[in-house]
Amino acid sequence: MMRKNLLVTAGLLTLCCGIISSAIAQSSAINIVTTAVPFLRISPDARAGGMGDAGIAISPDANAGFWNLAKTPFASTPTAIGATYTPWLQDIAKDVYMVSLAGYHKIDDDAAFSGGIRYFNLGQITFTDNSGAITGTGRPYEFGLDLGYSRKISSTLGLGVALRYINSALANGAVNISTGVSYKAGNTIAADLSLYGDNTNEDDGSGLTYGLSISNLGGKIGYTDNAETKDFIPANMGLGVAYTWAFQEEHKITLAFDLNKLLVPAFPEATGDSAKDAQAIDDYHTQSVFSSWFKSFGNNAYSGSLGAEYTYDNQFSVRAGYYKETKEMGDRSYFSAGVGLKYQVYTFDFSYLAPSGNGVTRNPLSNTLRFTVLFDLGPQE
Repeated sequence: MMRKNLLVTAGLLTLCCGIISSAIAQSSAINIVTTAVPFLRISPDARAGGMGDAGIAISPDANAGFWNLAKTPFASTPTAIGATYTPWLQDIAKDVYMVSLAGYHKIDDDAAFSGGIRYFNLGQITFTDNSGAITGTGRPYEFGLDLGYSRKISSTLGLGVALRYINSALANGAVNISTGVSYKAGNTIAADLSLYGDNTNEDDGSGLTYGLSISNLGGKIGYTDNAETKDFIPANMGLGVAYTWAFQEEHKITLAFDLNKLLVPAFPEATGDSAKDAQAIDDYHTQSVFSSWFKSFGNNAYSGSLGAEYTYDNQFSVRAGYYKETKEMGDRSYFSAGVGLKYQVYTFDFSYLAPSGNGVTRNPLSNTLRFTVLFDLGPQE
C-alpha cells in the first residue's frame, strides 16, 4: 500500500530535521548522525530562538523546562504559562508547524513543578505503492508531554528532573503490501536531568549564570513490531553560560553561549562487503541505549549557539544570535533575530531565522518565524 517503511520514515524525519541541503550530499565522506523524533531538537520558544537557540543559561521564564528545568525555582514570578507557534520549513511546505505550551508553579521559594507539551504536525502526506500509484493520504504528527520537578539545593544552585512521554505517528495504520508489515505509532519514555547556577546580583540581575542539561535519556522508538529496527531518540548533553551587565538601572545586556553534544552513535558506513555491512547494521540496532551514549563520543555531532539580548526597563527586548553545527550533526548554520515586549502580565516574543547559504546550499529552515505569548501570574519578586 505504500513504499517501504525505511523510505517513508527516513523521508519524513529528514524533512523534520531540515537536513536536506545539497551540501550534505556533497559531503559523502561525512557520516551524518540521524535520530527518530527530531522535532525534540527544534527550538520551542521565540526568545531563545531569537538568540541562536541559546537557552540553557539565560534567565528563567515559562519555557524554562524545555531548556533547563533547574532554572524555574529562580524565576521572579510564582507562576507562568507560555504558548508558542512555529510555522516550520516554510520554504518547502506550507502546512507543517509546531505548537508548544509550557508553564511552572513555584510551591515555595525553593521548589517548583512544571509541565509542557510540544505538538509537531507534518502536514498532509501522500502515500504511494511501489509503482508510484497513489493509495491514500495521511497527516503524520508527533508530540512530547513533559512533567518535571526542580529545587534549589543552595541559594545559587538548582537541580531539576523531568519525565517525557513521546509519541510519533508517522504512518499509523498503513500496511506495506509487498511485505505485509503494518505500521503503528511509535512511543517511548525519556528523562531530563539539569543543573543551574545563578550568581547574579539580587538588586539589578547582573552577573553570571550557567547550566547543564542532559535531555531525552530514554528508550528507542519503533514503528513496527520488529524490535530490531527501533531507532534512537535525540539524547543530548548541553552546557550553557550567560553573563548579564546592568547599567543606569534600566538597561541590561546579556550574552549567552550554548554547546550541545548529540548522544547518539553514527549509523555505520557502507564498506561494500554485504555480509560485513549487514552485521554492522544489526550491531547498530541491537546495542543498548546506555552504551550508545558513551559510543556517541566517537563522532563529531556538536552544535554551538551564541546569543545576545538587550532589555530596556524589563519591558522591551532586542535579540540576535548565531547557530552552527558540525557536518556530522547536519551542517546547518544560521543567524537569528528577535524582539520582545512586556505589557503588565503579558509578554510577546517574536523571532526570525535569517536565510543562510546560496541558491545551492540554502538552509531549508530559512525564514522560520516563531511567535510566543507568556502570562506571568502573581506578583513579581
